[in-house]
Amino acid sequence: MPTLSERFEQQRSRLDESDPQYVPQLVEVMLVSARDSGASDVHLIPAEDRLAMHWRIDGVLHEVASFPRRLSAHIVSRLKVLAELLTYKTDVPQEGRIRTGDASIETRVSTFPTLYGEKAVVRLFVGSGSFRRLDDLGLPDEALGSLRELLAETGGALVASGPAGSGKTTTLYAALRELAERSPVRRSLVTLEDPIEAVVEGAAQSQVRPAAGFDYETGLKSLLRQDPDVIMVGEIRDRPTAELVFGASLTGHLVLTTFHAGSAAEAVGRLLDMGLEAYQLRSGLLAVLNQRLVRRLCACAESSERPEDRLGLDVDRVRLPVGCHECGGTGYRGRLLLAEMLVPGKLESPAVVSAGDTAGIEQRAIQAGMVPRHDRGRAAVAAGLTSPAEVRRVFGFR
Repeated sequence: MPTLSERFEQQRSRLDESDPQYVPQLVEVMLVSARDSGASDVHLIPAEDRLAMHWRIDGVLHEVASFPRRLSAHIVSRLKVLAELLTYKTDVPQEGRIRTGDASIETRVSTFPTLYGEKAVVRLFVGSGSFRRLDDLGLPDEALGSLRELLAETGGALVASGPAGSGKTTTLYAALRELAERSPVRRSLVTLEDPIEAVVEGAAQSQVRPAAGFDYETGLKSLLRQDPDVIMVGEIRDRPTAELVFGASLTGHLVLTTFHAGSAAEAVGRLLDMGLEAYQLRSGLLAVLNQRLVRRLCACAESSERPEDRLGLDVDRVRLPVGCHECGGTGYRGRLLLAEMLVPGKLESPAVVSAGDTAGIEQRAIQAGMVPRHDRGRAAVAAGLTSPAEVRRVFGFR
């Protein structure tokens, strides 16, 4: 049962260290192996005596290999060359992208100075091609149906919320493709992103460049003069952007955007805390879809009825990760989407939102039929799709 480390070492051992092209070949093997293993990020972390390489797979970091200290600067420099960054600047952060022949694939490189040299992180957008349509996401049936209905609206804001790496942008891309391909009449689709992670045919996509003065606020103001029907805004980061998003949602535009929040109700509360008026959310917010991704158990998982293995979850039987050749010894393969969807229009109370009432908003949403994220997690464990430890890792013990 070869592990991720053993698989990589098999590839690495085929290279000749005496070859002048050893480092470029090694970097290519690193990136190809990481992509083939389903990694979303490659972390290269310098230490006093080595350069450690970690891969983030299904949201979890795995240490895969380490390289001699003497190769550390050369490996990072090679990545900087590929990303068209300044190799002689090692004391400031830099960001770039590796250009490939496929315009739909984005590979980003970020470098950052540390005590023992530059740390580099390579983001591999490997998942977008697997989740191109709404049907591919694994959304609960009722959430999928509601989302499709709301995408037919001519105005309002749809917010995908959740922590970093929870698949929010992937969901928005799938929604955009749905609009481009299935709308009964042609609609003008525009985006404002940072960065553009995938190409969506039928949408005019733009990438913000804050260093040049082209930020979300500036770009959104200009986009509103481009006669759009649907606007995708990569992320609400501040009050001015939030005000423009909800202003656009109230003036005949369907706006899709993301927002960092732990739950659907918390997203509403945080938007109020940013200074939005309650009437803007009551009138302009179509729905908040809150997402979490948990790792899906591999077929090698084993059943257990021991109470201590349930980690406090109210289930009778659980399955636990074991590890095999197919999953690289991790016990998991792929991820499962757990989602809750708050639709303000379904709430009975006319006071849909009010500052400091996150718990009340959530309770009213549950009474109106929203299945909360924790219930989704328990159901996934009871169905044997994931483990109690994985649900606790993602949701915590509260």
